[in-house]
Amino acid sequence: MEAPAITRSRRPFLLPVWLTFAMAAVFVAIVLLVYFLAFRSATTTMVVLALHAEPESGTIQDPPLSAEGEQRAARLAQMFGRGQGVGRLDAIYVSDARRAQQTAAPLAERLGKQPVIVPAADVKGTAARILHEHEGGTVLVIGHSKSIPALIHALSDVAVAPIASDEYDTLYVVSIPSFGHANVLRMEY
Repeated sequence: MEAPAITRSRRPFLLPVWLTFAMAAVFVAIVLLVYFLAFRSATTTMVVLALHAEPESGTIQDPPLSAEGEQRAARLAQMFGRGQGVGRLDAIYVSDARRAQQTAAPLAERLGKQPVIVPAADVKGTAARILHEHEGGTVLVIGHSKSIPALIHALSDVAVAPIASDEYDTLYVVSIPSFGHANVLRMEY
């Protein structure tokens, strides 16, 4: 009988090295992809909320702005009237009241933007629309003493103190990051 032949199969010598490099390349690609996706989705939406300017005193239900109110509306237009660069507004939202629309008019004219008119009572719908349509942008909302606290709460889950109906010089800035908790800043202008 013949002895069995000795067969040796040659293993490629560099295969473990190439596999290590291939696995490292795949790992680096996955890490870069996750980092890129996380970085791209990490945006912050800024919403500035202001009470309408001073209306004329009178007996009508929806009075126009007074002379002081027109001056305040002009000051608001000066503050937010940058059309480009840092501080630019992506949209202006106003309630369906005449005094809110007149407050936004000088700014809208200066920017060449048409204000979005929303019902004052539809706070949740307005908040959802702002977050959906302007993610990562900056929006100005001009409303009323009752709708602004409700909108702040809908956007940030932060409860603010009630706003007096004559607190025309107060602005609220709500910063809404895509990850984490929203912050609210109150300031006077």
